[in-house]
Formats: sequence, C-alpha cells, structure tokens
Amino acid sequence: MTSCASPYCDLVALRVLLLVLVLVLARSGSAENRCLSSLVSTCEDCLRRGPECAWCSQERFLDGAHASQRCGSVSDLRVRGCDEAFIENPNVKVEVNASISSTQVSPREINIHLRAGGEVSFVVEVHQLERYPVDLYYLVDVSASMQDNLDRLKTAGLALSHLMKEHSSDFRVGFGSFVDKPVSPYIDVHPSKLLNPCSDYEVHCRPAHGFIHVLPITHNMTEFTRVIQEQRISGNMDTPEGGFDAMLQAAVCQKDIGWRPEAKRLLLVMTDQPSHLALDSKLAGIVVPHDGRCHLEDNIYSQTTTMEHPTIAQLAEKLLENSVYSIFAVDQVQYQWYEDLLDLIPGSYVGRLFPKASNLKDLVVQAYKKLLSDVELQIELEDAQAPRFRVNVTALCPDGSTASGSTKCSSVQPKQTVFFRVTVGMSCCPAEGTDRDVLMSVRPVGFNESVTVRIRQDCGCVCTETGRCRDDPDPSPCPAETAVCRADRSEPVCSGRGVCRCGTCVCDSSRLGNIYGKFCEMDDFSCPYVKGLVCGGHGQCVSGECVCLPGWTGETCDCPVSTESCVSDDGLICGGWGKCVCGKCVCDDSRRSGALCEKCPICDSSCQSHWSCVNCHLSNGLGSDAKQRCNHSCAASSVEYVDDITELVRGKYCLYPSTEKCQHRFLMDLASERPQLHISRHPVCVWSRRYFKTFLSVFLLTVTLGIGLLTAVRQLLRARHCWWSSGSEQQFERSPKDLSYIPTTNEKTITYRRDRLPNRPVEMHSHIPKITLSDAWQ
Repeated sequence: MTSCASPYCDLVALRVLLLVLVLVLARSGSAENRCLSSLVSTCEDCLRRGPECAWCSQERFLDGAHASQRCGSVSDLRVRGCDEAFIENPNVKVEVNASISSTQVSPREINIHLRAGGEVSFVVEVHQLERYPVDLYYLVDVSASMQDNLDRLKTAGLALSHLMKEHSSDFRVGFGSFVDKPVSPYIDVHPSKLLNPCSDYEVHCRPAHGFIHVLPITHNMTEFTRVIQEQRISGNMDTPEGGFDAMLQAAVCQKDIGWRPEAKRLLLVMTDQPSHLALDSKLAGIVVPHDGRCHLEDNIYSQTTTMEHPTIAQLAEKLLENSVYSIFAVDQVQYQWYEDLLDLIPGSYVGRLFPKASNLKDLVVQAYKKLLSDVELQIELEDAQAPRFRVNVTALCPDGSTASGSTKCSSVQPKQTVFFRVTVGMSCCPAEGTDRDVLMSVRPVGFNESVTVRIRQDCGCVCTETGRCRDDPDPSPCPAETAVCRADRSEPVCSGRGVCRCGTCVCDSSRLGNIYGKFCEMDDFSCPYVKGLVCGGHGQCVSGECVCLPGWTGETCDCPVSTESCVSDDGLICGGWGKCVCGKCVCDDSRRSGALCEKCPICDSSCQSHWSCVNCHLSNGLGSDAKQRCNHSCAASSVEYVDDITELVRGKYCLYPSTEKCQHRFLMDLASERPQLHISRHPVCVWSRRYFKTFLSVFLLTVTLGIGLLTAVRQLLRARHCWWSSGSEQQFERSPKDLSYIPTTNEKTITYRRDRLPNRPVEMHSHIPKITLSDAWQ
C-alpha cells in the first residue's frame, strides 16, 4: 500500500470535514431534526421536545437502532417505515361545550388539548343586553369633612332612583360607611376621643370605624331615605382614609350586601381624600397581610385592627372576581389621585363631585353608561401555572376595528356583540407527576358570566399505558449464531456496521446520522440531501442509493411523477408551449418564461406574431363564429372588432397585408401579460377614395406653397433692385461735377423774440451770391 503525501492527505481530510459539517448544518436546520437527540429515550421525552415531534411505538421499527431514532416528525417516521397506527402524535384541539345556555357570554365551557410548544385559538362572544337590573351600593366616607355631601345624599338618593329607571328594569340601592382603622396614629386614642372624636368642637360625632354595613341592597327607597337621615359624621387624625379596606369587604361579602347574581353591581365610593395603601398599616404595627375574605360580624368589619389594608392588585382581583364596577365620586383636589388608579383597577370610573354633591345623580348615570359601553376581557390563571402559558387576545369591536393584543372595546351599544379571539400556547410540559388539568377563567369585566377553560396537557403517551413501547432486546440467553445477521453469505455480518446479538443486528451509532435496517444496510446520510432531507424526504436510503416512494422519481426522489403542477387553466401541459420535467415546465421556446411558459413579452410585442390570428378572424368573416374558431391560433387574451381604430389611443398600431392592394389595421394593447387585439372591420386600400383625397390634398397644398414661395422671392428681388437704383441717383445728383446743378439766391427773414417785443420787427436779409460754373470748377 502506498502512502499519500502529507499535504494531499491534509486536503482530503479537510474536504471530508467540510462535508460532515455541511451535513450536520443541513440536518440541524430542518424542522424534523429538532426531534433528534441522543438524550431521547422514551415517548414522553420525545413529545416534550415540541409539537412537531412524534414517537413510533412499533416494536420492529428500525431494527437495531437506538431508541432515540423512534422520535421524529410524522412524515419522517412514515418514510422510515413506521405504520400509522403506531405513531404517537397527540394533536392540539378545542372542544366547546354548547349545552350550557348563556345570554351574555358564550361559550361558557371550553376544553383544549395542548402540547409543549403548541397553541390553539377560540372565540368568545360578549353580548351587551338592554336595561340590566342594577344594584347600587353607596360606600360613603363619613369623616367630618364630608358633612355637606352626606346631607345632600339625603335628598339625592330618591332623585337618582327615579332617573335610573330610564336605564334599568330593576334598580336597587344599599348603604355602608367607613372612616379609617380605629388605631393610633390614624385616630386620637384618648378615652374621651374614642367615644366622641369631635368633643373639642362641642359636636357629638360617632366613633371612628373601618367599615359598617348599614343597609343591604333593597328597592325600598323609603327605608334608604330613613337610614341616610340617621347617619352622623365621625373623625380621624390623618388625611388618608380607609376606603380600600371598606371596598374589599363590600365586594366579597356578597350575601351580607345582598348583591343579586343577575344584576349589574355598582359600588359608589364617595370621599374627599385618598385612601391608605397596604404598607401604611405598618405605622400602626399591623403586619398581617389581608387574606381577601369577608370578615363582617354584626355588619361590622371585625379585622380592621389586625389586617393590613389590601394591595391595589388584591382589590382589583376581588372586584373582578365578584363582578363589581367601582365608581369614585371624589373632590376636585383628589381627582388626579383616583384617576391614576383607573389603569390598575379594571371596570372603574372616576368623576368630580361638585360642592355639596349637587351633581351626584348625573355623575352616577354618566358613569353607568360609560362602564357599560366599555367591554373588557380579563384572563385569570393559576399563579403557579402562569409562567408556562402565553395568552394573546384580539378584540373585534362592533365598529369593525381590530387590534392584536387589545382586550377592550369602547362605545358598545345595547344589543351589540363583541368578539374576542383568544390564543393560548404552552411553552413546556410540567414536571412528571404534576401534569393535571389547568383551569383558566375568561371573564368580561363587570359581567356575572364567564368562560371556564380547562387545559389538558398532553405530555404522555398511549403506548406507555398499554405496554406497547418495548425498545430493549430480550436479555434472556441466546445462541451466538451470526448467519441470520447476513444479507448474503458473501456479505459481512450486519453489513459491517453493527453486531449480531441473539440473531438480531444491533447497528452502530454514527455522528453522520442513523444506521438501521435488518442488516444495518440502511442509513440517512450516505444518500444525497434535498432541502435538508435525505432523498428529499420522499424515499429511503438503501446501500447508498435512494429508493423512492410511490409517486416520486429521480436520483434524489425530488421529482414528482404526476404532471398536475404543469397543467394550465385550458387543460394543456405548460399551455402547449413546453414539457413537464420533474414537476416543472421546460419551455420549447427560449423566449418564454413563467411557471407555465405563459410569459413571453418578446413573442407578443411584434406585429408579425399576430398575423396568423388576424388572418383567422378575417377568413371567418369577423363574426362571433370567428372568435370561437380562432381561440387556439391566437396568443392574445381577447380579440375585439372596431369600426374606427383611430379612436383607440393606447397600444401599438400594426398592418396586416390581406391582399396586394388592401391592408387591415389592428392594435395591440400590451397592458396585461397577454396582449389584447382590436381589429378594424374596414380595410385600407391603395386606390380607395380616402387615399385619393389625401393625395389630392397633399398635391394641391404642395403646389400652393411652391407658388407662394416663388412670388415671395420675386418680390424680394424687385425690392432690392429698386433700393440700389434709388441710392445711385441720389449720389449722382449731389456730385459737384453734375452740369445740371445751378446755384440760386435765397432770402430768409429771421425774427428774434425778446421778453418784450419791439413795435416794429427787425428784418435781416441774407444774400447768397450766385456762383458761376467757372467759379465752381475753380
């Protein structure tokens, strides 16, 4: 054996390395090979790699190959010989339960199946009804600064009830009051001030309190008015109040408040100060976070001195969970503080309260209209599961506007429907043993109906449950016979690419790809790749050659046998201008191009290319029959007949010599891919009257112009001759040698004018002597 030179060997090694690198990059770039990994050993591992991965549980699949080769795309597993019945490929799907009736939100229940990396979409409809029943709960700050507003409420409540009857079929009201937590430093804890916070002002006030539920929701306005009349103010030390504490209790204590399930729930908060936030409670030594539950005992909030104020997020969650709209009727000074809360508390409204609450009833009606015209969707998911899911909402509003990521529609009128497209995706599967169903709530803000979405996480396999996934060979003792591991007696054991164990070939692993087959004769790397797939994904690699699946041919199995992709609209292969080769048209004429050889700008732009078409139409009399008979002989998309072709201004004019003396004119309109022809019905003959008139007109015009030109030239010559003649005579007369010149004597009288004229004019005579001819010559 001869050894190669060192530089040559290095070059060969470099080429092999580059080839391996190209193959690896091609495999990693394809979607199918995302599923290939030596770490995959079970069906669950395969499915967790992504929604494009499937598992083949067929026992004799890829005899001798590693278990990871059972994982791949569905098409890849089919090509490699896995039967359809053994492919584990859970599909994402949506199941809608339409048995639950709904008047506002539909559907009410949805079941979805998700895999790691997959996503599904469904549509939620929210229908806005007309004249809802309305429950309005007054939550009033009764601190001393609210005395005027409390007095106004005694008369405004009845007026509001009458006004709301125009917008609601059943209007009911309730009442509760709040001040602040009755602990220091919020209030004065002196014993005398605990009973009467206003003792310094000689006014009898009620003790400070966190929240007192006074009147449940009722339609009895007489009782409501009586309760308001009995209310007295209270007092505290600091400026902020305990409004958020009272709001949460009013929202979660549904039975105590009397909220009706079918009614729109409005929580009207009247105050002139901001509210304490969660961390403010630590000033009073209160460090226990609020648990978000109802704590009313004898209609009094019992945990006001032991639990912190709720956070804004906690309050917003409870308001949404209990379908409560919040309306803040606040003083002008505090308007901005509450306006900043609108983005943090869904379904909220803030309005300026005029002095003595003079605009209270109009404020409530305006807030009710605005809250109902805004339809907003909220998604609730378990906190522990939320990081694994992604949710996107697109709102389709009644006005036709659509915005991705928008969960809200404004200006929705009664009897209109808003559609929300909700897309849910799962990024990864949960840890083993925790793959239980996940519940998600889709709730329109302020509506008492919602959509329950049950998410089933398909991360398991059926073959695991039935015991069909057997990947390891039987470990029982077996004879060491190797004859059954040869394709032929002359062939090596397992094609030299594996070992024979118990009469079965266990193929070697290769960095280049997979080795499989009964005798390890098949692989997916020694055959050519097309678009990152061995044999174009339409065949198997056997002994280095592609064995194509039915319907495919070629060395790389990338040529379809069918010619359907080459058939044009008229049923011809490549429009009759080419041949179908490997699923693509090869045009007979090099000037043609296009998927079906339909494009040929050069072919259709010359006049001669359409002579056969024009001749066909002329031979058939330029009638309706001609259009039908000449379709195949014309490259034009359409042919029209016109009387006066000169009226057409767009296109290219052409002539067709129909006879020796006559021609037909036609126009090509090249605006589209295939030209349109307009053929003139009237031929143009050489001796026709039209041409005679044209010739005669041109002849007479030429003669007239010639005569006029000659006349003008003659006049110019005569004028020039006369000018020269007159110039010569004048020169001759002025010559001193002219004998006809005779000097004469002239007399002139000159008068000089002064400022004052003389009595007689002065006359001066000028005498010019006569000069004889002899003197002149001297």
